[in-house]
Amino acid sequence: METRRDRLRAATVREITETARRILVEEGPEAVTLRAIARDMGMTAPALYRYFGSHQELLRHLIGAVFTEITDELHAAAEAVPGHDMSGKFLAVARRFRHWALAHPREYALLFGTPVRGGGHQEEADYAEECARRFGWRFLALFLELWNKKPFPVPPDDEIHPVLRPQLAHYRDEVLRVDLPLGVIQQFLKCWIRLQGGVSLEVFGHLEFALHDAEPMFELMLSEVSPELGLTYTPPEEHP
Repeated sequence: METRRDRLRAATVREITETARRILVEEGPEAVTLRAIARDMGMTAPALYRYFGSHQELLRHLIGAVFTEITDELHAAAEAVPGHDMSGKFLAVARRFRHWALAHPREYALLFGTPVRGGGHQEEADYAEECARRFGWRFLALFLELWNKKPFPVPPDDEIHPVLRPQLAHYRDEVLRVDLPLGVIQQFLKCWIRLQGGVSLEVFGHLEFALHDAEPMFELMLSEVSPELGLTYTPPEEHP
């Protein structure tokens, strides 16, 4: 049974995490120090060690909290579309991912600026790794639903590049632990690389040399990816 002490501790952890995020957004990652967080909360820096063992542990908790937020956003986007409309679900999730990233560039950089270790089935994973894994499975679950409802064309194993084959097999068997053709895994990664790569270029300002509004380019990418998955693309203004 949860005690009053447990509730107070949980509330303090939430406040610490929210304070760290606000400092990140307003002042940048370098400003997210234990001293700054403690000062804003009216605490001493040593008092924070009762809740987090180190600055790194606090940052990992913040990463986990933000991953949880974006995962919930993507889940809500998918659930808002009727279950039979797989094209709508795919487009809604992809667009929500981009919109969230552009609205939260510093949080996005915290999550995707450097890799979060993990993503497989380690015996022990910290909070950030667990939340990153749930985020990844949000996309994979949608992809698996697409495949199970209406399989799309994929190359046979012997047509996949020989350098890729063992890597895809390891990812499928040891990390994802799913029973799928290698071509499906390859297609999943192709889609993710295009989606996340394009969003990252936009968020980090690497398209500004040519584009001040990259949304049409993002939609062009979706219009190319959709038929590869057996889906129908509709522009955002035409989709419910």
